[in-house]
Amino acid sequence: MKDKAIVYFIGAGPGDPELITVKGRRLLDKADVVIYAGSLVNPELLKGIKAGIFDSATMNLDEIMEIIDGAVKKGKTVVRLHTGDTSFYSAISEQIERLRELNIDYEVVPGVSSAMAGAAVLGQELTIPEISQTVIFTRLEGRTPVPETERLGELAKHRATMVIFLSVGMIEKVRDELLQGYDRETPFVVVEKASWPEQNVVRGRLKDIVEVVKDSGIKKTALIYIGESLRASEVSLGKESKLYHKDFTHEHRK
Repeated sequence: MKDKAIVYFIGAGPGDPELITVKGRRLLDKADVVIYAGSLVNPELLKGIKAGIFDSATMNLDEIMEIIDGAVKKGKTVVRLHTGDTSFYSAISEQIERLRELNIDYEVVPGVSSAMAGAAVLGQELTIPEISQTVIFTRLEGRTPVPETERLGELAKHRATMVIFLSVGMIEKVRDELLQGYDRETPFVVVEKASWPEQNVVRGRLKDIVEVVKDSGIKKTALIYIGESLRASEVSLGKESKLYHKDFTHEHRK
């Protein structure tokens, strides 16, 4: 199938250069211009590509759009390379709004989220039958506010499995908010730079999260996982889905 879009937003994956999608890799290799999140994207992904490369770490939105618009007017294919997956905390929405104003075609190519990579590091599902069937992706309010109904303390009352982005630098506030819903003995895991060579994993109970995180030296680029489902990577919980139970029938197995 011939590629129609001129600008591609690509999720680069969590860090391991092999965790970009096949489509993302193909488009990256054929691009004329690549604008990448320099402080977060693994530079190994850029080795050997023919494109002109721009690091967006020091750029504002106007500067990014000026490069994209200029390249498109010259008939060039542009890749905007983002970390993880493009579907949350990627800041693509404001760029897409500008592209629409400029009548520039675009396509979004999803990637592997760091949330999924962190779960893979733990070697477990985030949903466990009878324990947790819901996963909440969220972040603590900082300079960017969150809706009042989505404050961490409110979400904690669901006691679902939660993956908290962009918040490890405010770990005391994270603990205080989580204690509005979770028990003090609820397990947590913090994964720093999931899938990178320097990956770091620490775990414990919610009551101790501040001390554990501070002792680890983790200050940024980390995910906080919280919930009873995390016990599955510590002990056998004996909870099985119906899908593969010998007495469970469905259209493919009588």
